[in-house]
Order: sequence, then C-alpha cells, then structure tokens
Amino acid sequence: MAGLFQQTQESYYQQSQTFDGNGTATQFTLLNTHFPSIPSSKSDIRVFVGGQEIDVDNYTYSSPNVTFVGRTNNTDVLADGTGGTTTNAPIDGKSVVVKERAASENFGNYQYVSVNDIVNNFLIAYVGEGKLINKVSKTDVAFHAKRGLAEFSYDTLRSHKSQEIEVPPSLILPLPHDYVNYSKISKIDDNGVKTILYPQRYTGNPKSLLQNDDYDYIFDNSGDLLEKSPSTTFERYKDNNKTEAKKKINLDDSSDIEWKYQEGRRFGLEPELAQNNGFYFIDLHLGRIHFSANLANEIVVIDYISDTLGTDNEMRIHKFAEEALYKHISYSVLASKVGIPEYIVARYKKERFAALRNAKLRLSNFKSEELAQVMRNKNKTIKN
Repeated sequence: MAGLFQQTQESYYQQSQTFDGNGTATQFTLLNTHFPSIPSSKSDIRVFVGGQEIDVDNYTYSSPNVTFVGRTNNTDVLADGTGGTTTNAPIDGKSVVVKERAASENFGNYQYVSVNDIVNNFLIAYVGEGKLINKVSKTDVAFHAKRGLAEFSYDTLRSHKSQEIEVPPSLILPLPHDYVNYSKISKIDDNGVKTILYPQRYTGNPKSLLQNDDYDYIFDNSGDLLEKSPSTTFERYKDNNKTEAKKKINLDDSSDIEWKYQEGRRFGLEPELAQNNGFYFIDLHLGRIHFSANLANEIVVIDYISDTLGTDNEMRIHKFAEEALYKHISYSVLASKVGIPEYIVARYKKERFAALRNAKLRLSNFKSEELAQVMRNKNKTIKN
C-alpha cells in the first residue's frame, strides 16, 4: 500500500548515506532512499571517512556520484596502493558518510498521506468491476480529493500556518501567498512573547477617486475614473501616532461638556480599544495588511489558515482523517453520476459525515492527563 515508510531511518534523522570503504572503491553513488532529493552540487554535501571530515580537494561530486580524486590531506583515512601509487580510496574498514548541508528536515511526515497516494489507493480499493463505482477517471478522483482536502482544512485539519515579519516604514505587508483567513496577528515583545493585536474596524484604505477644483471626477483617455493610491484615509491613519492622538483628547473636565454633565454615566472603555499594542486592518482587495504607526520596525507574527493546496508538498492529509477523505471522494463521485439511486447517495453522505466527525475527535488531541492538570486549578476556594 502506498504511503508506508519508504526511506531509511538514517535518511529521516540525518539525511545522509553511509558506505563501507574497502581500500579500492573510489566512487560512491547517492540514492533517493537516503535523501528527500539528491544534492545538486558539491557545496550541498559534506563527506566523512572514519568520522573525519574530508577536505573538499580530495573528492569531486557530479550528482549523484562522489569520487575520491586526491590525497593531499586526510592521509590517515585514504589508502595507498601497491607499488607506492595512490588509490585515493577510503581505507578498508573505514565508513564513508555523505551528509547534506542545510538539510531540509521532514520530521513527522509519517503521520501524513499525500494526495497522490490517496488518489491511487482510492482507485485500487473503490473502483472496478463488482464494486459500487465501476468506472471513474483519475482526473475526477484527484479533483474531488483536492476539494475535500480544502474543505477539511477550514474546520478539521491542522492547517494553521504562521509567518514572522518585520513591519516596514510603509506599514504595509502583503498577505501570505496561500492565505485564506487569519486566526490572529501578534507583536513579539523583547522577551519573545506574543502580544495580540486587534483589528481596527473604524478605518480602512478605500478606493480614492481624483477630483478637480470643482469636485468633479477626473477620467483618463479611456473614460475610466482616475484613482489615488494610497487613500487619504490611510495616509492620515499612517501619520497618526500615540503622542498626536493624545493632543486631540480634552482632559480638562471644566470645559468638557460631555465630561461635566455625564458624570457617573461612563461605565468603561471599549475592550478592543483599551490597549496600546497597536492595530491593523486587512485590505482584501489589494491583498495587504496595514498596521498602525507605532508598529513600524516591530516584529509581528501572522497566524493564518490555508487550504493546504499551496504547493505539492503541502497536499497531504493526516492519517486520522484519511478515511474521511475516502468517504468524501466516494460521496462526491456518486453524487455527480447519473443513474445512481438516491438511497445509495444518501448512505455515503451519512458515512462521510460520520467519518469526518471521527476525524475531528481524533485530531482534537485532547489528553486526559493534560486536561486534569488544567482543571486542578479550577476548584480552588477563594476565601474572603
């Protein structure tokens, strides 16, 4: 069955390959089972013989072959030939280890199944003579698999991602390439702790139309409205800062009519505004995040939701939800076919719902011991 562990444990933990030197072999070939992808250049690898790193002048690399060519250094682990000639080969009994530099770690990938494996497994197990689905194209199965993966990502799978970025002086950052919605945006303080930021609902960056001195709209040669970017609204919002904002607040109760005659009637602040961490608003039309002036040059973290379809490596599903995706594909294929009895479609719709519910419970990741530890603090008696 596709999706089983298809790499060595050395590949998983070290992303390296080990050979045995015999005193004569000078060329060693790297295999895909030991690397997520074969290194492309000499600068991508490090070579060790007998635990000693070999000087780069002593070997060449032409993917996927490492060839020992000289013995200018590391003479204690590279062999001499007969008659005083140099074989350049690693000494017999010495292990040869080729490691990848800056290895792209794929730790924890065993818990996932790729969409390609899902499609192939479905065609083997659910499609064929004597089965409910006697014929369906691989393209249709792949489409329904990707649609199911996207739908599951919004409320079932762990599809949350994050980006850490420094806010530029322009106070504008682009949305992530695979952004669907945000979960929260935070500022990082000096201790590395997230401080949550709140959306500013009372401003924005609207489309700003140009007008002449008579306040008439200005058009281009094609008859389209001319626009100003950024808008005056955002320019004023960007130029504003905490010090200037304080100047606009009247703190003198002798002249503040509202303060004078509404005494006792102010019951508190708006919680979303009762903080000075900073604000942001998202311009979905232009795909940008705009920040308040006090966040310039600050480090922010954008936690967002993706549909897991951004790249080929992301198109995978957790094994806890694998069965739910098979049921989703089955229901979608049957619902799109002509002549399938309605009770069959309804049956698979129920099975899809049940499998998805099980996946949500499994992926919720509640641990009884952790829950008990948290709840111990909830039954304390507060004495007056």
